[in-house]
Amino acid sequence: MEGKLAEMMRWIVRLIVEYWPQFLKGTGMTVLLAVVGTIAGFIIGLVIGVLRTIPKSVGGHSALSPRNVLLKVVNAITAIYTEVLRGTPMMVQAMLIYYGLTEFANIDIAALPAGIIVITLNTGAYMAEIVRGGIQSIAEGQTEAAKAIGMNHWKTMLHVVLPQAIRNIIPAMGNEFIVNLKDSSVLNVIQVAELFYATKVIRGVYYRTYEPFLIAAAIYLLLTLLASRLLRILEKHLDGPREYVLVEKGEAIFAKAHSVRPNAARWLRPRK
Repeated sequence: MEGKLAEMMRWIVRLIVEYWPQFLKGTGMTVLLAVVGTIAGFIIGLVIGVLRTIPKSVGGHSALSPRNVLLKVVNAITAIYTEVLRGTPMMVQAMLIYYGLTEFANIDIAALPAGIIVITLNTGAYMAEIVRGGIQSIAEGQTEAAKAIGMNHWKTMLHVVLPQAIRNIIPAMGNEFIVNLKDSSVLNVIQVAELFYATKVIRGVYYRTYEPFLIAAAIYLLLTLLASRLLRILEKHLDGPREYVLVEKGEAIFAKAHSVRPNAARWLRPRK
């Protein structure tokens, strides 16, 4: 047992020394796919989430108005998009997009752009539901108050609802980013040179399976732990200070995301 453990450690050291550029390149590609896919997917999800909150016209024959008909069509398309992309594996989506574009659309697309498209579309489907949930988490009273002072739907979303909703969904967005770090490994089926693909290539050199994939597992774990830590720091920063002290009126007011109503003579500021 000790001999096998010592041999395994020798192979791990040897593979790291000889193939660290390949591991590093694969790691960089994995991070690139996760970052670009998550950001682009968030934009898609944000657009869909906002579109699905547009109110329909009411009264009279408004059910057949062009606006309501268009909203029904848009909602149907976005619902199909989210259900199909969330209901099928990313590996299957990668195969369909990469080979389907070549076979049916005569588009010769490279593996990396195809991989980014796959992760973006897949993430967008999940982000659409995350954004919708974030919007619904905001009290309706805030929307009604915005409309009472003359804001239309788009201004209400931009200035009142979305700033709070985005803050609420940051943990879910971070989780989606971490999922993309790991799930990008399925793109090796279309020869995207991410970490898993690079590890398979290294395995084929010496026909050693355990050691290279143990190194890959350690890299994936390091990436996810680092991403989790950075997200906690971001959340803590957005939360703002947790303690406040009373100061005299005239100094700047500092408040957390929820409203704080000081009395006429005193203000609140964070404790240093």
